[in-house]
Amino acid sequence: MQQEKLSATGHKHKAATASGTGMDRRITKSRWPKGLLMFAAVGIASVASLFLLADSFTGRSLHLAQNRLSISQVKTGVFEDFIPLRAKVAPLKTVFLDAVQGGRVEEVLVEDGAHIAARQPILRLSNSDLQLSVMSTESRVMEQLNAMRDQELRLEQNRLNHKRNLVEINYRIRRLEREISRKKELVTKGHISQSEFEDFIDELDYFKQKHEVTLQSQQSDEELMAAQLDFFKEKTKSMEENLAFARKSLEDLVVHAPVSGRLSGFDMEIGQNVPRGERIGQISNPSTFKLEAHIDEYYLGRVDIGQTASFDRNNKLYQLQIAKIYPNVKNGQFKVDMKMVGDKPADMRRGQTIQLKLTLGDANQALLIPNGQFYQDTGGKWIFVLSSDGKTAYKRNIQLGRRNTRFIEVLSGLDTNEKIVTSSYGGFKGMDKLKLDSE
Repeated sequence: MQQEKLSATGHKHKAATASGTGMDRRITKSRWPKGLLMFAAVGIASVASLFLLADSFTGRSLHLAQNRLSISQVKTGVFEDFIPLRAKVAPLKTVFLDAVQGGRVEEVLVEDGAHIAARQPILRLSNSDLQLSVMSTESRVMEQLNAMRDQELRLEQNRLNHKRNLVEINYRIRRLEREISRKKELVTKGHISQSEFEDFIDELDYFKQKHEVTLQSQQSDEELMAAQLDFFKEKTKSMEENLAFARKSLEDLVVHAPVSGRLSGFDMEIGQNVPRGERIGQISNPSTFKLEAHIDEYYLGRVDIGQTASFDRNNKLYQLQIAKIYPNVKNGQFKVDMKMVGDKPADMRRGQTIQLKLTLGDANQALLIPNGQFYQDTGGKWIFVLSSDGKTAYKRNIQLGRRNTRFIEVLSGLDTNEKIVTSSYGGFKGMDKLKLDSE
């Protein structure tokens, strides 16, 4: 009984096992051998690694939608070498008015914007400190002039004294010579003594020696007096010039127009204090003008005096010429002055702005590309060039020449009909290749 039960149990177990196996999904064997699958996997990995290696050789790349870029074509055309400028009309010649002497405004004699003549008074100032200083200078100068004149008088008196002494000495010499001539006969006749006669001779020698010394003294004094008089004359002239300068300082309190023209920038009020040297206005000729323009520093080496510019006004072309170049660069620009050549518009006024064209060179045939924003990012040294299928753009070194507002001259690196990216490179300036998507 017990064995049957076991066998029965075992039979039932087998049946259950067979039933469970029938419920599972059937596993089919692969058609590819296991070795072949491993070989294929290794091949795919090798190809993938080759693609990655090739991509590493081409540098960094970026996917971009083509409609985000400006695509242009390289073409041959006539390059006009000019740059547009915005110039401002200014007076051809301007004379600035500065206060030579400071002071308080006492009277305003003309109004701002008036046409004034040369030497016309326009402003009167007062300065009490200056007036006291001039009076003190006058006093000192007069004292020194008086002292020098006294010295000159003393020198002249000394010269007259020498002359007077010489006259007296010559008189005594002549009298002694006559006296000795008479005494000589009396000595031979014994009417006077020899000693008395010798006294006359000694006295004559004395006056002769005195005459010689007096002449030497007179000559020495004459030379000294001449030098002193020359010095005093120069000193006197200098003192008088100082006195005239001091007096002119008072005259400068009345401001005069140095030239004729139209007065501008003249805003003075009575009672206003004007410091010495302060600019109080300017005078310009209202009938002569120049044009002032600021040019990008990129063109500093190409702009020269004598180059021509032009502008159109009322269907008439007017010519200008560069007259002055200011080499100082400020905010990336330098300044030039241009003068009119020939006629000028009748309605030209100071302060107007005029759009003109500055010619830098002759027009000629050249390979051209549009002047786009890429230039600011690359400096014109390289550019992205599209492949023949238009799906990829590669970085390429180029050499560019002259440029104007529309085109840039190509010197090398590009060929006719090639397509390039001319929009801004700000977002992908560091890339070497652009993959262009159609959407």
